Amino acid sequence: SFAYFTIKDRLPQILTRVIDTLHRHKNEFFEEHGEKGVEAEKRAISFLSKLRNELQTDKPVTPLEDELPDAALWNQYLDYQRNLSNGNGEPSWFQSPWLYVECYMYRRIHAALAQNPPIDNFDVFKEGKAQNFLESQEAVIALCTYFQDLLKNIKDLDEKQLKEELFKLLQVSLWGNKCDLSFSAGEKSSQKSSPLQSLENLIPYIIVNDLEKLWSLLLNAKKSNTEKSKVRVDIILDNAGFELLSDLVLADFLLSAKLADEVHFHGKSIPWYVSDTTKRDFNWTIKQLQSANHMWMSKCGINWEGNLKKGVWVYHDHMFWTLPHDFSCMAEVAPDLYADLQKSNLLLFKGDLNYRKLTGDRKWDYTVPFHQALNKFHPAPLCSLRTLKSDTQVGLKPGQGEQIQASEPEWMINGKYGIVQFDAAL
Repeated sequence: SFAYFTIKDRLPQILTRVIDTLHRHKNEFFEEHGEKGVEAEKRAISFLSKLRNELQTDKPVTPLEDELPDAALWNQYLDYQRNLSNGNGEPSWFQSPWLYVECYMYRRIHAALAQNPPIDNFDVFKEGKAQNFLESQEAVIALCTYFQDLLKNIKDLDEKQLKEELFKLLQVSLWGNKCDLSFSAGEKSSQKSSPLQSLENLIPYIIVNDLEKLWSLLLNAKKSNTEKSKVRVDIILDNAGFELLSDLVLADFLLSAKLADEVHFHGKSIPWYVSDTTKRDFNWTIKQLQSANHMWMSKCGINWEGNLKKGVWVYHDHMFWTLPHDFSCMAEVAPDLYADLQKSNLLLFKGDLNYRKLTGDRKWDYTVPFHQALNKFHPAPLCSLRTLKSDTQVGLKPGQGEQIQASEPEWMINGKYGIVQFDAAL
C-alpha cells in the first residue's frame, strides 16, 4: 500500500533531510550560541539518527520522554494502540496505523529540537517552506494582481458574478493543495504558472464537486445575518507557501464580498508534515508580501495585516491539530476547540492530512457517505478541499472509483484529482 511505501521510503528520506538541514546550520548555531549551540545540534542529530534507525528496523513505538504539554496525551494514545493490538506484541513502525506513526515521527522530530536548547526554536522545515513561496513568485504575482483587480469592481458584481468569482478562488485554493512538501518528501513542489488559467481544464478532475452547496450555505447565512450574529468562516490550514497565499486570497474575498464578517485561521503549533503552516509561517508570508516590490503583492500584504489588526481575521493554533487523534475524538480530547468550531457557519478543511483525520484514515468503500465517515464529527457545516494523496476516499457515486481506477491505478495518490466535499452537519 501507499502507507507501506511512505513508512519504508518517504519518512526515512524526510528524516535524512532534517539531519542534513541541522548539519548545514552548524556554523549559524555556533555564531549565535557558541559551543552550546554546536553541542545542542549534535545531540539533536544523534536523537534523530536513532529515530531513523528505529523506524527502518521496525522497532516498537516508545513513549515520549519529554516534558512538553502534549506528552501525556501521546502516551495515553500509545496505550490505546497497545490495547488495540490484543496482545499481538507492541505497536511498531510497520505494524501500526499509518496516520499514527507518521504523526508520531513529526512529534519526535519536534522533541529532538525542543529538548535541546538553545536551538529549541529552530524550525527544520522553514527553508523549504520559504523556498516554496519564493519559487512560486510568478503564480503569487498573478493571483495578487487578479485579486486586486477584482476588488476594484466587487461592489458592482451581481449574485451570479460573485458566485463565479467565489468558485474560481475556491478552486485555486483546492489546487494550491498540490504544493505539498511532505508528499514530495521535501523535494521542490512550487506553483510555477498562474493557477487561474488552468481552472477550466481541471474541472473534470474534481471528482466530488459540492461548490453549489457552499454557495447556498454562504448566501443563506448572509441573508439571515443580523447585527448580533456575524457570519464566521474557519479555514483549517494545510501547507505554507503558495497554498497559504491562495487561502488568504479566498479569505479576503469572503470578507470583501460580504459573504463573511470574520475569518478564523487554524494552523499548527509546531513544525509539522514538512510544509504545514505555523504562526511564524503565517506572519512571515504576510510580511513578505508587504515588503515585496510589486504593487499588488504589497497591497495584499498591507490589507491583510490590517485585517488581523481589526480582528476580522484571527489566527489560532491549538495543540489538538498536532496530536495523532482523528477528529471524531475532538469533542472528548479538546472540548474547548470543538466548542469554538461550533460557533462557525462554515469550516473549510484544507488538504489531505485533514481529510484523513476527518474520515479516520480508513480503507472505506468509495460509496460510503461522507457524513457517515465523519463518525459523529459535526461541529458545524464543513467542507474538505483536498487533492488526493493517500488511499482513502468516500462519497463517490457507484462505480465512479472503479472507473477511474481502471484507467489510472495511481489516482488516489498522485495529487491529480481533487474534491470539494461538503457536509451539512445536521
